Amino acid sequence: MSQSSCPVPPYVTSDKTSFAYVSASKRWPTGTIDDVHRSIFETEDEPKQKEGKAIVEALAKLKYEIQHDRLLTPLEDDGKSDITDYNKRLVSLDSPTWMNVPWLFAECYLYRYGRRVHTYFSRSTHWKSYDAFFRQKLSALKSSRPAILELAAKYKTLIIQLREIDENNMPRIEVEQAERMLFLEMCEICLWGNSTDLSLLPSLTYDDVQKLQGAEVRKSAEKNVLVSDLPSAYRILKGTQESGKEVRRIDIILDNAGFELFVDLILAGYLLESGLATRIILHPKTIPWYVSDVVAADFQTLLYVLARPNDIFPTEKWGTPAQSRISGADEENLGFLFRNWCHLHGEGQLILRPHLFWTTAYSYWELPSQEPELLEDLKQSEMVIFKGDLNYRKLTADARLSSPRLLHAMWSKAVPFASAIGPLGRGSGLRVLALRTCKSDAVVGLAEREDERIRPEDGRDESTRTKKWAWSGKYAVMQFCDGKT
Repeated sequence: MSQSSCPVPPYVTSDKTSFAYVSASKRWPTGTIDDVHRSIFETEDEPKQKEGKAIVEALAKLKYEIQHDRLLTPLEDDGKSDITDYNKRLVSLDSPTWMNVPWLFAECYLYRYGRRVHTYFSRSTHWKSYDAFFRQKLSALKSSRPAILELAAKYKTLIIQLREIDENNMPRIEVEQAERMLFLEMCEICLWGNSTDLSLLPSLTYDDVQKLQGAEVRKSAEKNVLVSDLPSAYRILKGTQESGKEVRRIDIILDNAGFELFVDLILAGYLLESGLATRIILHPKTIPWYVSDVVAADFQTLLYVLARPNDIFPTEKWGTPAQSRISGADEENLGFLFRNWCHLHGEGQLILRPHLFWTTAYSYWELPSQEPELLEDLKQSEMVIFKGDLNYRKLTADARLSSPRLLHAMWSKAVPFASAIGPLGRGSGLRVLALRTCKSDAVVGLAEREDERIRPEDGRDESTRTKKWAWSGKYAVMQFCDGKT
């Protein structure tokens, strides 16, 4: 699994100026152990407890190896085809330790190792379908209750208006302006996910949205978006719609479950109802991954929440049981989403398509060589939307970035996005749209000296190589490359 196709070396866990070091030394891994411990104590079934304790012991061994900077060891064969690739890459890295290894590989190996521990689940009698991250995902979904209820109401109003657009007798120029602004707003909701400040968002109706251009509310919402290529992406989709092309497919490479999956489906539903797409293909992971990444079962959970909200949402956080129940109006709005999304799925317009490639350690520079059939399938899409931080790191090969004044072998953050994504860029046959809040060092396509302008905001001298501003999720990029031209 060589990354030789990318000319720039990746971030490594030994680089103390990078988030790779922080992540490896302070964040890996405790949550899974705690979760299984809790589940063991919640059951009175002795055979299940015994199996659970064996899983905890395996996870504790992994934690010890990380904390004491032990060698990464070959993964045991669990019947999946990616194990050989992981182990070949491990050999090529010449016996790396946890604190001196390419970060992208180490994180993927960590969760794949976790999947090796998950083979204890699959081979067990009592833990076969257990997702050690499910409890955390559900908790995050519950905590997003106010945002879910507000967006559900706005989505219902918008979809009804979209269906009645021909009856509203709006001037065509106003309709076009509103359509463009709605696309921008929907993508921004999808971008920020749980970070969304709903007070900054419009009402998402045709009646009001055309008034937003140049308004203070948009300026406030956009101030931390360092790059936005959304207008270019919209022109492509609108042009395809107006061309009369019968099948207009958009793919979304998903990131997190919970509220983020909810807003991903808000975007998907809007794209279908507006006619910008006729089919949306959603790409979840095949195994529990990076704690909160979407697996197919998370869709079932979300749909259950929409259909039976009072089975999930009432908690002490929202008052007494009576006070915390979902009201009739809110319950109807959630039911509208449930029926809308189930209908789109039933009609073959909203499709789930997991693939093992998304949980390999390959960067997306290696997609053409490692999964040519998947690449050819993605080329059938009008646009492929990559969500989140990990997908962005894989798009850019997690290439180490610095000022060219310091290390000429590294890219600067001003390297064009189309160049940084290599074989998925110009001439690839793909249209790539990345929606990413910045939570690690890899950020490309910035204006010249933008990095130097922002860096003092983290309280450090601007000459430091540490880029903490890029770690917090405060800033974001929405970058587009048309590889079909």
